[in-house]
Amino acid sequence: MILIVIFGLLIILSYLPQMWIRKVMREHSQDLPGIEGTGGELAKHLIERFKLSGIGVEVTEENGDHFDPTDKMVRLSPTNYNGRSLKAIAVATHEVGHAIQFSRKEEVFKLREKYIPQAIKLRQYGIYVLWASPVVAIFLRTPIAMALPIIISVVMQLIAALTYLIVLPEEWDASFGKALPILEEGYVTPEQMPAVRKILTAAAFTYFAAALSSMLNIGYLMLLLRR
Repeated sequence: MILIVIFGLLIILSYLPQMWIRKVMREHSQDLPGIEGTGGELAKHLIERFKLSGIGVEVTEENGDHFDPTDKMVRLSPTNYNGRSLKAIAVATHEVGHAIQFSRKEEVFKLREKYIPQAIKLRQYGIYVLWASPVVAIFLRTPIAMALPIIISVVMQLIAALTYLIVLPEEWDASFGKALPILEEGYVTPEQMPAVRKILTAAAFTYFAAALSSMLNIGYLMLLLRR
């Protein structure tokens, strides 16, 4: 019963942040006549302004906005690349904030480079181990043979979730150490700043929401282990 309650709380904690992020982005996704350029145009302008040599801008899949340090590319979803909304402007500036971190070789950017690939691998390995558990149980025919892979998968998922939390300082800096001061220079009006702050907060907590999603997987695995 306790595990079921914990699992229910994990479901709530997992979906609420993601629902809030989607709500904020949706509320500010309408194009506004007062915004002179698109998100893609602003990103290119900022790259030129800050002399981010070798950094490019291109379109990616919807909701796939990110900065790729390997290809040195700011990637924006079609609605943000072509849009003239507060969401497009804020998200584009946030991603350029990551490009600034990268170009300046700031220590905070190394958090993502070091830990996110590990988190992705751990989540994948955890899933593979879970898939293997029925096969292991069939061959060994003992309860512990079923439980052990689940325990290993739980540990992997937990470490992956905590790893996602490590990059929060980098995301926060991209939003409020880089993007916000830039946008306050006149790219948006003072009246629009409260909305911009909400969008930048949502952008900064995207990885945090992913971490909570991993915690939901852990709760599910714990229920399997109990059975």
